[in-house]
Amino acid sequence: MPPQMIAAVILTPFALAFLYAGIHEYKRYKSDGRATYGLVYNEETGTTHVTGIAEAEDAFDPDDYDPGNYRDLDVHGTDDDSDTKA
Repeated sequence: MPPQMIAAVILTPFALAFLYAGIHEYKRYKSDGRATYGLVYNEETGTTHVTGIAEAEDAFDPDDYDPGNYRDLDVHGTDDDSDTKA
């Protein structure tokens, strides 16, 4: 198999995914208008993700992030002292 064919086989799925995303975004733009995308912080899970942001909302600023504010349910599960032996 020629090297050009191997390169085409490897790159084709990525090109198709990029094309699909472009068409999807173009259709969204035509129906909803211009959108603002930004980073949004989910306080329950302690994760961030990119999504559309309303005009009245502010995007998540990583400089304002305080790891001490994160509520980890696994770590702070219960106040039961059954794991420690006195």
